[in-house]
Amino acid sequence: EQLTKSMDKIEKALPGYEFIVVQDQGKFIQNSIDEVEDTALIGAIMAIIVLFVFLRRVGVTAIVSFAIPISVIATFNLMYFNGLSLNIMTLGGLALGAGMLVDNAIVVVENIFRNLETGLSVKEATIKGTAEVGGAIVASTLTTIVVFLPIVYLQGASGVLFKDQAWTVAFSLLASLFVAILVIPMLFNFLYRSNTKALPAKSVNIAWYGNFLSKVLDRQGLVILLAAILLVATALIIPFVGNEFLPKSGVGEFSLDIKLKEGTQLDRTAGTVKNIESMVQEVLDDKLETIYTQIGPDNSSASAKSVFQNENTATIKIRLKPEAVKKSEYIINTISEILEQIPDVEIAVSRDETALQSKLGTNEAPIIVELKGNSTEVLNDYSDSVKYKLLEIPDLLNVNTSIEEGAPEIDVVIDRYKAGLYNLTAESITSQLKDLLMGKSAGKFEKAGEMNDITVKLPDISLSEFYDLTLKSGNTEVPLYEVAKIKKSVSPKQMHRRNQNRISKISADIHRDVAFDKVVKQVQEKLNTIELPQGYQFEIVGEELKRQEAMSNLSFALMLSVILVYMVMASQFESLIHPFTILLTIPLAGIGAVWAFFLLGKSLNIMAFIGIIMLAGIAVNDSIILVDAINQFKARGESLRNAIIKAGQNRIRPIIMTSLTTILALLPLTIGFGESASLRSPMAIAVIAGLVSSTILTLVVIPSVYSVFDNFKEKLFNKDKR
Repeated sequence: EQLTKSMDKIEKALPGYEFIVVQDQGKFIQNSIDEVEDTALIGAIMAIIVLFVFLRRVGVTAIVSFAIPISVIATFNLMYFNGLSLNIMTLGGLALGAGMLVDNAIVVVENIFRNLETGLSVKEATIKGTAEVGGAIVASTLTTIVVFLPIVYLQGASGVLFKDQAWTVAFSLLASLFVAILVIPMLFNFLYRSNTKALPAKSVNIAWYGNFLSKVLDRQGLVILLAAILLVATALIIPFVGNEFLPKSGVGEFSLDIKLKEGTQLDRTAGTVKNIESMVQEVLDDKLETIYTQIGPDNSSASAKSVFQNENTATIKIRLKPEAVKKSEYIINTISEILEQIPDVEIAVSRDETALQSKLGTNEAPIIVELKGNSTEVLNDYSDSVKYKLLEIPDLLNVNTSIEEGAPEIDVVIDRYKAGLYNLTAESITSQLKDLLMGKSAGKFEKAGEMNDITVKLPDISLSEFYDLTLKSGNTEVPLYEVAKIKKSVSPKQMHRRNQNRISKISADIHRDVAFDKVVKQVQEKLNTIELPQGYQFEIVGEELKRQEAMSNLSFALMLSVILVYMVMASQFESLIHPFTILLTIPLAGIGAVWAFFLLGKSLNIMAFIGIIMLAGIAVNDSIILVDAINQFKARGESLRNAIIKAGQNRIRPIIMTSLTTILALLPLTIGFGESASLRSPMAIAVIAGLVSSTILTLVVIPSVYSVFDNFKEKLFNKDKR
């Protein structure tokens, strides 16, 4: 914003000049923040609607809904004191937590209401209802928070990306727990304190579940077997689900990197680029917002050593209008097909990366193969072999090597002995050639109130004229060929080194609708067919290396999260067996997440993986509420079967309500609108699909597993007693 204001002032000071913003990442970031705010608000409204549908009382719905603004305000304060700013990731954390903010309040209010409908006074129902579920909501909140602890301390791209989001979700859940235990009971008692009679039952009653649960317990072996089969089937389809580092962004900006034959002069390049510009404008028509072209090197890349460097290259940057962003993939493919027909020109079409992706280092080509060795000639030969092998893969495009033949050049090898005879040094010869070819400043002159540089240099010369250049040695003119050998050569485009080894890089882009890991597998298969001499080796780096690092870190984080969840539940239930019953919810949630990505044809990426880690803490909440209720009924003297059935009847409503509020609050993130939607939706899809499967299967599988484990524990206890 400050830069825009400064540009406005400069533009006013320079009449006749117009400033046009060619690239503005700030606009993308601001739009993304606005989109997250909108989706969070929509999600919160949908959660409130669910509350009213189930509770059917405006007052109670208002009490629970009040948890959202209080929790958000408390979260903002915690963020402020911990140095967190409002950005895409922190607001994304609030959007993810919008549905969960009311989960604890739902459980408390629903239980208070259930006690109230049995005839207890408002005060008694409030105290008893809160006490009954207090332990369960503390445990469920802690399990959700602890899964974020490993994320906070992750290294690499995953840590950079999700640390702020993890803290935000943790702060919001702590705030919601405080509100549910202290604020909600107080508000409920205040609103209904004048009621002396038992309230009539208006809320949704799911009476059929008790009978259904009784039939499930009669066939618990079959239920567990079917769940196991479903888990095995899910494991079998995992290899068929694509895998990538980051989801492709929907930014409406892309670039055309144009390259003509090495040695092509600037005027020829400019003419070709002008024709390409016209073709692009004709294709885009009213979809085009701005088009910007740069021909040859820019000032930042020019150096004292460059004369005609990169005059054969150009870049065209294109920005689509906002309404055309959704069609950007089709537009890019259309332009690529048209530009492929232009002869003697290499054109690479690439989508511009967002600031977030650039920060994570994904602004390189997605596929990079490094070939390491000592000999430039050997590297050159095998780089060509790799290039031709990669060209055989139909899903790859823009295949290039870093040591392709570069620009033609003239090597001037100074004979120091002969130069000394004319009283010339290598430095003085180099300086004179630079002044002749690149020019020498000869002062300034004033024109129309502006100071202009005066540069004196030779006009463009041919190779034969270069041979006849003369150097000055005092008052004597010395032909260049008298003191140096002059020969033509071709320079390599670039040469990389690492650990005293020369490195050739072969890069390639992939089609957007192809799974990244499957393309990497094809590349590896092609590389395996090439036999390298001793001392030379291949390595696939770039995005693949970042993907492997991120997935390794996140897999460790998931394992650690599960352990932490178990520790929290073991301390809460004072049992080592029943926490295993609850942990079974995590693979049940994984069923939904994996099948969702498989059926939608989407690839798993680090955004989706974070969603799966979140599931480890969220999905167990339903089981915690159910198992806690079973334990309470058993403590009152109920048989195991009756305890399970009664607990199911009492807890099915809050289980469905909390799951629905979280699912519907995340639904706007899944549908996705705006440029940053593709970055947000994988996480939301994983959480929603996982919650759907875990909620349904929790109500069926967990009671059966609890029954089996409890019977096993009893038999083991009786055996030890004997």
